[in-house]
Amino acid sequence: MRGDLIRKLAARCLSVGLAVLAFVVVALTGATGWGLALAIAALVAAAAEQRIRPGADLVAETALIAAAVLVGYSRRLDDGVDLALVATALVLLGLVLLVGPLRAAGNLEIRAANLPVRTWTPLIAGQLGVGLLGLLAAVALAAALTLPATVALAASLLVGAGAGAVALDLAQRRFRPSSGGGPVARALRRHQPEFLLHFSAPSGSEYQVTMWLPYLERIGRPFMVMVREPEFLAPIAAATSAPVVYCPTLRAMDDALVPSLRVAFYVNHGAKNSHCIRFTQLTHVQLHHGDSDKAPSANPVSGIFDRIFVAGPAAIDRYARAGVQIPAEKFVVVGRPQVESIEVRPEPAIGLAHPTVLYTPTWTGHHADADYCSLPVAEELLRRLLERGATVILRAHPYTAQNPTSARQLGRLTELLVADRGRTGRQHVVGAAARELSLTECVNRSDALISDVSGVISDYLYSGKPYAVTDMGDEGDRFTENFPLAGSGYVLRRDMSNAVEVLTSLLDTDPLAEARWATRRRYLGDFPADAYAEAFLTAARRELAPTHQATERPAQLTPLT
Repeated sequence: MRGDLIRKLAARCLSVGLAVLAFVVVALTGATGWGLALAIAALVAAAAEQRIRPGADLVAETALIAAAVLVGYSRRLDDGVDLALVATALVLLGLVLLVGPLRAAGNLEIRAANLPVRTWTPLIAGQLGVGLLGLLAAVALAAALTLPATVALAASLLVGAGAGAVALDLAQRRFRPSSGGGPVARALRRHQPEFLLHFSAPSGSEYQVTMWLPYLERIGRPFMVMVREPEFLAPIAAATSAPVVYCPTLRAMDDALVPSLRVAFYVNHGAKNSHCIRFTQLTHVQLHHGDSDKAPSANPVSGIFDRIFVAGPAAIDRYARAGVQIPAEKFVVVGRPQVESIEVRPEPAIGLAHPTVLYTPTWTGHHADADYCSLPVAEELLRRLLERGATVILRAHPYTAQNPTSARQLGRLTELLVADRGRTGRQHVVGAAARELSLTECVNRSDALISDVSGVISDYLYSGKPYAVTDMGDEGDRFTENFPLAGSGYVLRRDMSNAVEVLTSLLDTDPLAEARWATRRRYLGDFPADAYAEAFLTAARRELAPTHQATERPAQLTPLT
């Protein structure tokens, strides 16, 4: 977050600064060669800024760079007014002014993956900024080599023709839309999806969808995934064979929500979910992307959904405990299908000489009241584990790197474990190696868990193995009242003053082994292990059954206005 902002500001300052410097050197000094070199450096910085800030407005930088390159080119030719260079300047000016609006217009168009349709215009519109930077680099190179201006003009006209074709196609889509919808809508009608997964979230959140895709596929009905941010189109499409559609606008949603759809699933409480919930002919089902005692897990917004699939009765109690009144008939207990591959240890493993401990610190959250992150005190914890001869799997939350302080803290923990691995040979799993493992693999490799308040604990509970929970708010006795799942674990105080006692219980004696099984039923349902995911699949198919829908479906889905 703050680190991300600093990185974006640094990229902006570097690209603008180099562009200004290039223009000043070319325009006010005789050092044309140095000016052209600075212009190329500014282009590299602008390209880096575009990667760090997708969709950034680069008009100022590109205008200054173009001016610097053209002035330098004119000086290199040194033969008066060159009409080809004048024409090149006009084309470049047009491109500098049009690239941004064309990219914005392209971003308003529906796009799709895993469908037999090619939406080339929005894709090209999105790459016009890269094309302009490449063109300016080519013109700068032509200037440095003192090539005829007709070479630069030819390159400019080629890129300009492409931009013109994109502009014409986008204008036709906007002002003369097809009566039967675009190619994506027609392809979706042929696909006949019966349900969709609607997804909107901050960048880096695709794991919320990918954890559910295998189970949506096992429902056995055609479906689609609708994403509302463009960065999710490629990674989610790579994780499924189902169509993935990017709908940036409400009009795009109107095209994509074809009449065959019956149910819409959701995995979070993103604000854009309301755009889909307005289609009242659909049954709207909240799945969540984990089960935990965190405050967001009892979000009052859940009440807008027709059904709320929860892992166990504890989730229903959580809403009531938070004072969120939701009719009981909206809740459906389906278990947490993602835990079906977790190996269950029915008997406690007591007194392990060299245990493997999974440590999963969460992130700092969007707000202070949702900050359960233990990274500030984790170094002391890991040293205590190493003293006991433990091997550590360090698996941090995907959002950890967004906070520079958390990223530094995680870096120190990684260095500590790598150094211990070099001294002792214990095969700690950190960094990229930990990210390559799924949570299920981490659970199955470990003998115990130390976690912050998060959904990882619910998943780990299925294994029957012991866990400890960090009390980062120094809540004392109130901690297990606010986070009941911690009552079947061992609570670590923020100051680590009870670390010896907790680690002894966690790794040696495990007095809460029997209590965890009762908690497991409350949090994860009481379903047979050999068919655990069937509870979810059966509930989902029931929502899709025609008898479960409105008696008469309209020919076209229409939103509530």
